[in-house]
Amino acid sequence: MARAMTLCTLPHSDPKEQEFIRKNGDYTLTLLAPKAIGLPYGSIPRLLLAWISTEATKTGNRVLVLGGSLSKFMRELGLSPTGGEKGDITRLREQMKRLFSCSIHCNYSSSNNDTGMTFHFVDDYSIWWQPQVEEHAGTWQSTLTLSERFFKEITQSPIPIDIRALKALKRSPMALDLYVWLTFRTSYLKKSTLITWKQLQMQFGAEYARIDNFKMKFNDAKRKVLIIYPEAKIQSTLNGILISPSEPHISKFRRKKLFI
Repeated sequence: MARAMTLCTLPHSDPKEQEFIRKNGDYTLTLLAPKAIGLPYGSIPRLLLAWISTEATKTGNRVLVLGGSLSKFMRELGLSPTGGEKGDITRLREQMKRLFSCSIHCNYSSSNNDTGMTFHFVDDYSIWWQPQVEEHAGTWQSTLTLSERFFKEITQSPIPIDIRALKALKRSPMALDLYVWLTFRTSYLKKSTLITWKQLQMQFGAEYARIDNFKMKFNDAKRKVLIIYPEAKIQSTLNGILISPSEPHISKFRRKKLFI
């Protein structure tokens, strides 16, 4: 996953606004969307970003081919190629449009310095949504071209994750965020650190108005993540969560089927 999208992340539910802001200490992530399209939200954009980041890192290429068929690509995301108003194809198409249309601004602001960058995820994309019959497999050729800025962000400082963990956690956007962030944070943590509930709310759940509601959602997500990543030393306290140095998840991922 791209580091910029690990420190702060996308909305969990539709904010129904053109601007969305999340903060993590000195780091602020701002997303802007065209009014007619809206902001990306939920699990699908997170799965998409993981796939995009993985493919860009593996191929070293800004132009990505989305597999030989729509069905194959969706299975790689852990989705079912089903149509209809609430089917995964409809949801994927809507979230792709939202993700690829928004712009992102990242800013680090300290007492004596401001650093920032603005980018789009892609420069252009062409996605075919027709059903793929077996004899035409391999001719689908839907593609997207990553923006140079985002491509550099992915390839220069990628956060290693296991896509199977994301598929297992896909029903909870917060669990997806927590897993990716925890994997990153434990990779460099040297001592036990307390992060307050207020800080966590700004980072993971800015749309939750009540801190009690956020705590409940966060603790539920933590329970799910610890099933996948039991080595993570994370403990809820009255004031926040206590994270201690842990074995990185990616180094010893258990080779078994995962269910939440």
